[in-house]
Amino acid sequence: MDERPTVATVFAAHRLALVRLAILLVDDLPTAEDVVQDAFAGLVRSHGDGADINDQLAYLRRAVVNNAGSVLRRRRTARGYVPPHEPGPAGPESEALLADEHREVLTALRRLGQRQREVLVLRYWSDLSEAEIAATLDISKGAVKSLASRGVAALREHLGLAE
Repeated sequence: MDERPTVATVFAAHRLALVRLAILLVDDLPTAEDVVQDAFAGLVRSHGDGADINDQLAYLRRAVVNNAGSVLRRRRTARGYVPPHEPGPAGPESEALLADEHREVLTALRRLGQRQREVLVLRYWSDLSEAEIAATLDISKGAVKSLASRGVAALREHLGLAE
């Protein structure tokens, strides 16, 4: 008897990893949690308890990436012509959590285009293969390779590591 995991089981096992993925795409924890919650809600709405879907985790990753893109588009629209908010000095907890080089990498990552950032986050943070990234983003493996290569080159340039 091949029992598929329930949504509750998948939620317990993968929620934190999905929230981490979303944070890297949308830049703040409350929005990232909303993005992941919406992904799980979509899974339940579309497939009940997941009985008719083969790979719930792949579905959820794709939903998180798509929902994050929607959030970023809404932010861009809401901002209109107002310059983006520049965060003030980091608080003591931020200082303790992120070393200077981590902040530099995150800042450089935010300067990339959305698709490059998605590919790099899925590749190097979520440790997905090119095929899994291609399936998640609904692009070809060649596009994944190209976006990853150009994204890494842009990160090197932003960090002053260009060769």
